[in-house]
Amino acid sequence: MALFGKETDKVNKPEQVIGAPTRPGGPVEMGNNERAPVTRPLAPAASPEGRAYLDKGSKINGKISFDGPARIDGQVDGEINAKDNLTIGETAVVTAQIKAASVTVAGKVSGDISASQRIEIRPAARVLGNLAAPVLVIHEGALFEGHCAMQPESAPDSKVTVFPKEERLAQAAVHKQA
Repeated sequence: MALFGKETDKVNKPEQVIGAPTRPGGPVEMGNNERAPVTRPLAPAASPEGRAYLDKGSKINGKISFDGPARIDGQVDGEINAKDNLTIGETAVVTAQIKAASVTVAGKVSGDISASQRIEIRPAARVLGNLAAPVLVIHEGALFEGHCAMQPESAPDSKVTVFPKEERLAQAAVHKQA
C-alpha cells in the first residue's frame, strides 16, 4: 500500500465496527459486492447500576438532580434528588437530604432518605437519619440510627376528625348507656 502523505499514522480513538464480520484473529476481508461497515467511536463503558456516576475522587457541595439511574462513590454535601434509582457506593460519604424512586446505600449517609419505591441498606452501610419508603430492607451488619416510616405509595392521605370536647363526652355517655 502506498502512502500519499508524509504524515505518520495518527493515534485514533478506538472504533467500534458495526455489522462487520469478524473472526478470532480480527475482521474478515469483504468481497467487492459487500457494503462497507458503519464505524462509530466506542462509548465509555456504562455502569450496570446507573448512567450518572460520581467517582470516589469527586466532591460536591449543593443540590444535585438526576433524571436517570445514578451511582455516587464520592463525597456529597447538600441535597440529592433522583427520579430513578440511586446507589450510594461503599466509598461514598454523603451528608444530604435524599429523595429518589429507589435508594441503595452501601456507604455512609448522614441525612434523611425518602424513596417512593424502596430503600435498601447494605451490610457495609452507615446511615444516620430518618427513612421513609413503602419497602425497607436493612441487611445484617448495617448500622441505622433514626426513625423509619413505611407507607405504601398509593395509600390515601388519612384524615383525622376531632370532635369538640362536649360531643365526645355526649358520645361516650351514649355508649355507656347502651
